[in-house]
Amino acid sequence: MEIERVLICVALMALVTYIPRVLPVTVFRRQIRSRFIRSFLDYTPYAVLGALTFPDVFYSTGHFYSAAAGALVAVFLGYRGKSLVVVAVAAIIAVYVTELIGQALFII
Repeated sequence: MEIERVLICVALMALVTYIPRVLPVTVFRRQIRSRFIRSFLDYTPYAVLGALTFPDVFYSTGHFYSAAAGALVAVFLGYRGKSLVVVAVAAIIAVYVTELIGQALFII
């Protein structure tokens, strides 16, 4: 590839990533007073993160059953308000124990 073309591509990608970061700062100079828009903006990152990661949870382990066990433990503990570290460690332990039980019983 020619160096000019590479530089043009880099400049365009820099512009594309810069615009979404600067646009909200320039458009919303005052505090947003609408409760609907504020709640929408507050919950959007969580919803997007959940939509991106949750389907892959079931393909992250060796078997579906152990992944489902880890996901159920994580959802339960998250719903109970436990910290992220507690939720992650408990889900890992649930997956590990489920895999051990499955191997011991030759089910999985």
